[in-house]
Order: sequence, then C-alpha cells, then structure tokens
Amino acid sequence: MSRYLGWLEERQGRKFSDYASLWQWSVDDLEGFWASIWDYFNIKAHTPYRRVLESGEMPGVKWFTGARLNYAEQVFRYRDDADGVAIYYKREGGDLRTLSRRDLEERTRLAANSLKALGVGVGDRVAAYLPNIPDAAIAFLACASIGAVWTSCSPDFGTPTVLDRFAQIKPKILIAVDGYAYNGKKYDRRPVIRELRDALPTVTHTIFLPNLDPSAEPGEAGDDCLIWDEFLAGRPGDPEQLEFTPVDFNHPLWILYSSGTTGLPKAIVHSQGGVLIEHLKAHSLHLDIGPGSRFFWFTTTGWVMWNLLMGGLLTGASIVMYDGNPGYPDMGELWRLAEEARITYFGAGAAYLGSCMKAGMKPGQDFDLGHVRSVGSTGSPLSIDAFRWCYEAIGSDIWLASSSGGTDVAGGFVGGIPFVPVYAGEIQGRMLGARVEAYNDNGRPVIGQIGEMVISAPMPSMPLYFWGDDDFVRYRESYFDMFPGVWRHGDFLEITDRGTCIIYGRSDSTLNRYGVRTGTAEVYRIVEGVPGVRDSLIVNLDRPGGEFYMPLFIVMAEGRQLTDEIRSEINLRLRKDLSPRHVPDAIVEVAAIPYTLTGKKMEVPVRRILAGAAPDDVLNRDAMANPAAIEPFLRIAGQMQDA
Repeated sequence: MSRYLGWLEERQGRKFSDYASLWQWSVDDLEGFWASIWDYFNIKAHTPYRRVLESGEMPGVKWFTGARLNYAEQVFRYRDDADGVAIYYKREGGDLRTLSRRDLEERTRLAANSLKALGVGVGDRVAAYLPNIPDAAIAFLACASIGAVWTSCSPDFGTPTVLDRFAQIKPKILIAVDGYAYNGKKYDRRPVIRELRDALPTVTHTIFLPNLDPSAEPGEAGDDCLIWDEFLAGRPGDPEQLEFTPVDFNHPLWILYSSGTTGLPKAIVHSQGGVLIEHLKAHSLHLDIGPGSRFFWFTTTGWVMWNLLMGGLLTGASIVMYDGNPGYPDMGELWRLAEEARITYFGAGAAYLGSCMKAGMKPGQDFDLGHVRSVGSTGSPLSIDAFRWCYEAIGSDIWLASSSGGTDVAGGFVGGIPFVPVYAGEIQGRMLGARVEAYNDNGRPVIGQIGEMVISAPMPSMPLYFWGDDDFVRYRESYFDMFPGVWRHGDFLEITDRGTCIIYGRSDSTLNRYGVRTGTAEVYRIVEGVPGVRDSLIVNLDRPGGEFYMPLFIVMAEGRQLTDEIRSEINLRLRKDLSPRHVPDAIVEVAAIPYTLTGKKMEVPVRRILAGAAPDDVLNRDAMANPAAIEPFLRIAGQMQDA
C-alpha cells in the first residue's frame, strides 16, 4: 500500500495524507482509481481498453470496454521464479508437498490442451467436484487459459445440492474425485459421480481423478470417462507452450453460487477482468502479499475463499492448500501446517479462531510461527475476545485483519489496511474502490449507527449476471429491491467515526455457518421430505467467539410426534444430501411456523427475537397470517436469555 501511494505521487502527482483521503478519492473518481490499478500492476492486455467505465448506474455497468486479456496469463507472468514453489499442499494425515511454478504451468498446459481436444471452447462450462487440492487449481487455470468457464463444488456436498447448482449451467465436462477423507474417515463418491452423469445430459466427458487411492477405477463413473493421468498425458502435435486465449474483459471466468434461500441457488457469473483487477488490488494492497509470501486460507472448493486463495497466484505469492478436517487429529493441525510450510499469511474463518481460543490453545508457544506476519479472519464477525486471543496466543506483533465481502463479488468490501491501527472487534476500514455505507431505514448514510450495509457505486467484480436470468429480474431483486440503484448486501453494519467497520451479522434469512452460506430453502426441501414432518423453519444465531447456534423448528403431521428416530433421520439426510455443516444444533417441535400474510416464513423476525431483540421492534402481528404461531418462539427466546 505504501509503494502504491509513492507511485501515485511520482507518476500522477497525487498525494494523500492518510488512508481516509486515499479511500475517498478511490470512490469519488472511479475511473481514475481503477485506471491507476491497471497501470500500477501493468495488466497485460492483447487489446487496450477504450474507456474504464461506460455508465455509473447499477446494475448494467460495463468496465474497461474493448480490453481483451486472460486471467491465467497474469498468473504465469512470474517465470523468473519458475523453479520456485507455486503451491504448498497437505491433506489430512499426509505429508507436506510442493508444486513448482514450472510444474504448475506445464500441467496447466497439458490440461488446457486436453480440454480443447475434448471440444471445450470459449464460454463452455467445466464443472468440478473436487476437494482443495493442486489438481483443482490446475484444472481451473486450464479453463481460464482457453476462455472456458469454471465452476466447482466440494465433494462433501450431496447429489441434490450439487445438481441444484450444476444442472442450471449445463456443463460440458465434469471433473470429479473418487472420494475424500475427513476426520479420519474415507468417503467413496463414485456412486455420486454416476448420479451426476445421469442427471447432467450436457456432459460429454467425465475426468476421473483418483484422490483417495491412486489405483482407483472409475467404477460407476460411467462411459466416456478419462482418468486424470490420461488427461494430462499430452498428445503429438499439442502446443509446446501454454497458450492464452484473449477474451473480453467482461467475459465469464467462473460461476459461484448463492445459498439458495428463496429457491434454487443463484448461479453468479463473474468476469475474467473484473476478478483479475479486484484480486490484484485486494491481495497486494489490502492483504499485503506478493513474491516471497506464503498465503494460506482454510477453505473448500465450495466456498468463495477458495477462489480468493487462487488469486494469491496473481501476485507472485505461493499459496498453501489443506484438504481435510482442521481439527483432526487435533486442533493444532493447521498451526502445524503453518510451521511446516512457513506460512506468512494465515487465513481462516472466525469460527475456527474462536474454537482455538475456547480450547485454550497457544499456537505461538507450541509451534514455530515466527514467520507468520498476518492472520486473516472472515465468514462471520470476530469477537473482541478472539481479537485479544490472537495477539496473546499467536503473536504480539502479528497483523490481524478481519474482513467481510462475499460470493457475490468474489472479494471484499471492508477489510485490512496495513498501516492503520487494529481495534479489537472492528474491521480496519472500507477497501479501496468500494463505496461502502451504512444506510438507515430512510436510505441515508449514517456514521456511528447500525444500518444496512450498501455499496452505492459499482465495482468491477460485481456479477455480470445470474446464469439463466436474461432479463436481470433475480439480479435486481437480490441486490436492488430495497434501495433502487444501490447494492444492498444483507449485513448489518456500523461505520465508526474513526472509519473502522463493525459487522453485526446477516440482515436477511441466509444461514451463515463456519464461513459457508447455506440457504434455508435447501434445508426445507430435505427436512420436509422426511415422513411425518409437515413444516419447518431454521435460523442461525451468531454467538461470542465466532460460534453459532442453529436450531431447527418442525411441525409434525397430525397424529405424529417428534421422536429420536425422526431426529436421527433428519440429521442423516441433511448430512448426506447437503453437508455436515447443515446439521442443526437442536430440533424443536412447535405447533405452527409463523407466516406473513403473503405466505412467507418469518425467518428474520424469529432469528432476531431469539437473538434478544424486543418483539415489538421486529414483529408486526397485523402482518402475520397466524399471529398465535409466534408465541412458542417468544417463550424459547425468554428461556435462552435466562440461561
């Protein structure tokens, strides 16, 4: 960040006395700021842009019109360090391994050539059912290099959850593993691959990657299946150098997915150029990583933090990948990895850091963490106690950078600033180029008050569109229904008078557990399919220390009672068809679920009441279809407050 400030003064004559004035310029002069980022990072374009910004009105903004470039080409610009390590990798129970930049480029070349040989071209979708392993990075970069569109799900997702996502975007290629290991157990996913193939008629080939067992056979994976080693074997006549297909700045790079709160998950399409320029800015300036850094974030391929982890390669940093349970064989596993890989930037969810604190861990004392300069936290608000624990238990001279952003922009809105103070329980500030504000109910920005978090000016990494949403109806409903022309993100935010930010959790009904957003609609489809269950409602409550409490309320069919067997069946189905993160902390029987007059479950009022809000502040009984249904929730809230 300091070098960037010096560059602005030297090249453009712009001098800023503090970060606040720099941020203000970055959001007042969007074209000037983003053009400076383009120039500062010397983004390589095969065709120059004509204009930075065509229109300032959201949605529908076009960025860097005319520019043609390639995301993967930026990754492989660091050929001077070809023998250096690109990826450090460890799987649960395994040894630390490395992949050099030279090998990463070579395997990406082989994968790209194979994709083209299978008929994959610009705009075709490649769907990956892969864990957080280097092969996933190779496949992603190969897609990006040829202009194909990447999308991924973690293999702990069940078949219905994956199909809710992949079926929308009609992939041409499916890349999948035989299974994965978690918490000391192995899970065979070959039957799931068969189910996915049967339900995805557009898939012409499956690439089968033996992950648990190098000698594993595809089994039920189906015909037209290619083993990963065959996929990377190469053919006579293939290009001997990795080639990059220039695409429009606004050409799709990948498709991420929303939580599915109101139906099918939204398939969020991000652009090659938008993600490229956002990640260069965020990783270099706000995370302070670059050549020589070893950048780690604990994630799966089903969370946007995986995509941000890939962005570390754009800066010349090495990235560190871990696949498995962070608490197996004990809570020291990730800190052990930090010691082995000599991680410089250690990123994790707030819930993980809170769990380490509650376990009484002292990583800085038990492991050699002298090289850890920065600790990143996201996924949910980090408590004041957890802030203090990080400085006491990890290292007194670390830089703790809490941040908040989202799948929606594949990046952050508020986060770390390397040269301003860190206040316990607060995020350091608004990120450059992100006009983040807290709006009151009248749609006016406020300071020192809690309001709706909005972004009142466009960012390059905002979605191009939702797949299949040709008329932008779902797009507008998702972000612009409350404040026309202004992006409403769905978080409660306070901007303090010193410019720091405090996130108070979700303002909508999306479940956010351990850094992974979960849609209530996905849960209801499964729970209400259990025999005897008539209706249900689920909420997630933020607790101190980054912990959560997620109760599930169900209404039984007439003549049926909630039994231990039904509880077990619900938990089993949620674990199998969604993931272990979807299993509730408690299942409570109630007489009825509260509904609005328009037939919507009252998730947000229930959540806020259980969190301690005064009922009259969040509930209008006149707007309820069944006012008496709220009474059990009021009693439960009172019991929780008394506990």
